[in-house]
Amino acid sequence: MADHGTPARVLVAASAAALGAIVPIARPAAAESPALLQCQGAETVTYRPGVLLRPRNIEITTAGRFGSCAGGAVTSGAYAERFTIFAGCGDLLDGFHARRTFRWNTGDASVLDATGSSTAVAGQVITTITGRIIRGRFTGRTAVQTVTLPQPSALRCLTTGLTNATGVTTLSVA
Repeated sequence: MADHGTPARVLVAASAAALGAIVPIARPAAAESPALLQCQGAETVTYRPGVLLRPRNIEITTAGRFGSCAGGAVTSGAYAERFTIFAGCGDLLDGFHARRTFRWNTGDASVLDATGSSTAVAGQVITTITGRIIRGRFTGRTAVQTVTLPQPSALRCLTTGLTNATGVTTLSVA
């Protein structure tokens, strides 16, 4: 994500743990429009130095890969970012606004202008990123990405710090 200020802190929350499971949100079928693209994959994040309870500058590297996409020529994709924020374990659920570039197996890309928010539910951090594709494949379409990761352990926040996280992610473009 390109915005490196306070708003990017939610990305830390979205990336602040190890494996997690998607918590489905029930919606009436009639309220949903058919998606052009549905993807599933994983996101891995590293923090240098580790995130502690006390806020400090943290370099974050995020790498996501969609190994399975359905919806036409796009069958897989990836994204990657590197940025620095000032954060600690106590402020990982802040909202954010940023841009994310998805690179597709077809050789083209989509740039998402997004806002996001995170919530802690049942020992997991669930981040929902929503917005409009502003450039590339699917321009003008709406996208929703969900990243689910376990909440950071308070003990790790007080000792060695949170240094990496891996979890599941989904993307829908409609």
